[in-house]
Amino acid sequence: MKFEWSEYFSAQTLEKVIRFALIFIIGLIIIYTLAYLVKKFMPAKWSQQRKMIINRFVQYSGFAILFFILVSEFDINLTAIFGAAGIIGIIIGVASQTSIGNIVSGFFLVSEKSFEIGDVIRIGDKSGVVYSIDLLSIKIKTFDNLLLRIPNQTVISTELTNITRFPIRRLDFNVSVAYKEDLKKVKSVLEKVAKNNPLSLDEPEPLITFKDFGDSGITILLGIWFEKTNYLAVKNSIFQEIKEAFDAEGIEIPFPHVSLYTGEATKPFPLIVKEKKATK
Repeated sequence: MKFEWSEYFSAQTLEKVIRFALIFIIGLIIIYTLAYLVKKFMPAKWSQQRKMIINRFVQYSGFAILFFILVSEFDINLTAIFGAAGIIGIIIGVASQTSIGNIVSGFFLVSEKSFEIGDVIRIGDKSGVVYSIDLLSIKIKTFDNLLLRIPNQTVISTELTNITRFPIRRLDFNVSVAYKEDLKKVKSVLEKVAKNNPLSLDEPEPLITFKDFGDSGITILLGIWFEKTNYLAVKNSIFQEIKEAFDAEGIEIPFPHVSLYTGEATKPFPLIVKEKKATK
């Protein structure tokens, strides 16, 4: 019987490939199952951000272990790989300084805890709900349902406002009334609007401040305290109730007026209206 090395090599290679595929598939199943179980049994009071970090740590650790097991199946010399990886790492490191900066900034963001997943934030002129916090960037979902990616370095170096960090917040309405109106009456009407609205909190009390003398009227600031989840309902209801209350009390909301002059500072442009005679 003649022994063929090619047949032995093929059989041995096929056996290793099958073992490699089985280890890879079983390894993935174990990693994702373990990550699912860890996520399921984490305390409910933990924030989504902490849960996400722990879940990803479990997954990345599992992938690293699986990689070394697969490499050992082919008897590969890891020293040569690490040597080559070191050289490649230097090249990649020089070429990707921005990415490294984003990773470092990401650690600062996680440790600082300025915001968490689910918070509504404003960065520069962009606003939205925090969707995820990753190594290189954060992703926010805008209010018109767009996904916006912002590099971590940009987040660190830009003024950031966390709109929903605290359970209650204040919404300010700038209301303008005509100069002829009685300000005591206007203030009383605004106080009734704030008091009668079921979403307006009694503590802290609503804020009413006379701001300035505008071009067409007097501007008054009405600040309503409410629970952060009721933002849209409060804005729409208070806006509508102010208009209805002013109409009911005969309070004029002014609008800009334009006067035309013929050249003299105090003499207005004459306007003559002529009726058109009906033709037979």
